[in-house]
Amino acid sequence: MRRALVVTDDTAHHPFLASLPPHIRQGSAAVSTLRAQARSTAWVQEFLLAYIAGVVVVGLFIF
Repeated sequence: MRRALVVTDDTAHHPFLASLPPHIRQGSAAVSTLRAQARSTAWVQEFLLAYIAGVVVVGLFIF
């Protein structure tokens, strides 16, 4: 089996990210933190959207 002559980082969790040099990959930690924060509030927005849609449908059914 041939392997690429690239030093990899096992903490990158993706083959492409592991092949990148460390100075480029440093920004990915900040991006992943922002994505995690966005994901934590996204469910609230989705829940409210579904709730409002349900209220509208029930309201239209009643009237």
